[in-house]
Amino acid sequence: MIVHRKKRPRYKLQMPLTSLIDIVFLLLIYFLLTTNFMVAEGINVSLPQAQGGAPQTQEDITVYVDREGRAFLLDQEVPLDQLLKRLREMIGGQKERLVIVKADRSVILNKAVRVMDLAKAAGAGKLCLATEKGF
Repeated sequence: MIVHRKKRPRYKLQMPLTSLIDIVFLLLIYFLLTTNFMVAEGINVSLPQAQGGAPQTQEDITVYVDREGRAFLLDQEVPLDQLLKRLREMIGGQKERLVIVKADRSVILNKAVRVMDLAKAAGAGKLCLATEKGF
């Protein structure tokens, strides 16, 4: 009498895909969160460079000064004689209001200083001149 063994089906190799999918989603979330989504706003000016300084996290009022010395407030050109009145309206008596002046690096210094003087005369408690970090 010949005894035949029953053939068992072979185990197929299976890769656990649940762990692989979890890792792929974690990597996707990591890269999405670490990507810089900042979009440049306002008037396109080339800022001067500085070696030190901390990046500004809160921008209250931003005044742009382009190459020709024209002042822009909220993406609209404002003549210098009306800038004082507009800044006073925006500051509204708040003593700790921050005004940031973003002047093009090729602008004549006198025009940028005049905008800073107008901002201080309008009642800005804090005044900042924006720069790019230079390496």
